[in-house]
Amino acid sequence: MTDFFPQEHITISKKRIFGLCDFPDNSGKPAFLAEDNGEEWIAVVHNDNQKEISFVPIDHCIELLTEDGKTDNRCDGCLFYDTTIIFVELKERNNSKSRDWIRQGEKQLRSTIHHFEQEEQSQSFDIKKAYIANSSKPCSKSSYAERMQRFFDETGYSLRIESHIKDL
Repeated sequence: MTDFFPQEHITISKKRIFGLCDFPDNSGKPAFLAEDNGEEWIAVVHNDNQKEISFVPIDHCIELLTEDGKTDNRCDGCLFYDTTIIFVELKERNNSKSRDWIRQGEKQLRSTIHHFEQEEQSQSFDIKKAYIANSSKPCSKSSYAERMQRFFDETGYSLRIESHIKDL
């Protein structure tokens, strides 16, 4: 059994706007919630109703293993409140035209969601979402509609490819 909500790693915010941050790839440090210093934010969370929203880092905090015992792909973390869970992969895309960051983010989200859905904890959530947030590419394009629909059909989670997390 994997505990996706280790109390020692959970941070909470009630702010109207806060951010999610991550360190450069090879730092070995987990993503984190930040209420100040907006220029470091990769994802911006719009908490208009100022609910108590919890964040738990997954990558570098929660061990997810493949069947052969190797570390599996993991997204950076998840937001949760009431009966809503939102898995988030944070990307800092360079200026290239490549969509590899989207493919990689989707792979990390799918793997994490697969592990989470094996756990009893997953039954506590009715609203299930996933975001690939990129500080350099803030908006979701309609060209991603087919990808987002396929993701929903295969996982039961609505996928958004944008840096602003809204509708909480």
